Amino acid sequence: MTKNDRRSFLAALSGSLCAPAILAARQPTRRHRIAFSTLGCPGWSWKTIVENAARMGYAAIELRGVAGEMDLPKVPEFQGSRLVETKKGLAALGLTVCGLGASAAMHEKEPADRERQFDEGRRFIDLAQALGVPYVRMFGDRVPPGESKDEVMTRVVEGFERMVSYARPAGVTVLIESHGDFTTSRDLTYILTRVNSPQFALLWDAHHTFAAGKEAPADTWAALNRWVRHTHLKDSRPEGTGRRYVLLGSGDVPVREQVRVLASAGYPGYYCLEWEKRWHPEIEEPEVAFPHYAKTMGEYLAAAGVEPS
Repeated sequence: MTKNDRRSFLAALSGSLCAPAILAARQPTRRHRIAFSTLGCPGWSWKTIVENAARMGYAAIELRGVAGEMDLPKVPEFQGSRLVETKKGLAALGLTVCGLGASAAMHEKEPADRERQFDEGRRFIDLAQALGVPYVRMFGDRVPPGESKDEVMTRVVEGFERMVSYARPAGVTVLIESHGDFTTSRDLTYILTRVNSPQFALLWDAHHTFAAGKEAPADTWAALNRWVRHTHLKDSRPEGTGRRYVLLGSGDVPVREQVRVLASAGYPGYYCLEWEKRWHPEIEEPEVAFPHYAKTMGEYLAAAGVEPS
């Protein structure tokens, strides 16, 4: 390495990432395919996110806001020359960005509101292309009061068709999440088959298909496995009229069975914790939840016969 090359390498690490080289040297060479969504650490800076991900043994990060900014294209580390430095820093720490989480919702009806959703979707697809990230998650989201489900489903399909058309030349795949009013295999199959594109697939939030969709993990997988590219995993227990998110293994969501189903089928993606700290500030801090997930999920994966890679 020449002096100039070394200077460029060190500048990349000390720029937006600012992660000491010694941190990268400490990281295990083999890690389970686990990730966390940054929804779980809304107060963390980019530097804190990546340093903790590497230190805790995560292989990937799903981006859903950084330091309170949910509009990811506005995050300084993802703009201009800093984006190049950020990618170099991630590589130095052995980390991957496994997906971007947009808020774009395809159920919106009013033209101005709908165009705002499409604009966000396009900007996130552009960022995914620039970062080399394979997936952008968007929502079907809701069936508004007073509208028929069939009418809304038609609108959701049309919206995703538009997003997929934009994503195709960028080499990005749009994911619909099992979320909101679309958590059953029947509804998701309807949308996925009608959009019918290799650039359109599923983010399986296995908590929601169980807790809201009332489906057993094996049944959901049997119906939807050909579309599953990414997962959200988390535990909860009933509280009042709703549910409270709890540390993995402390609730009644069959996460261990969800992992077994995925592993037995040879699922190649990431087992991603979506710890909804931003929306539920009362739940445990990421300093507690993230290492607990890494340890417990590692045990679940080992029991399912999945080795670190």
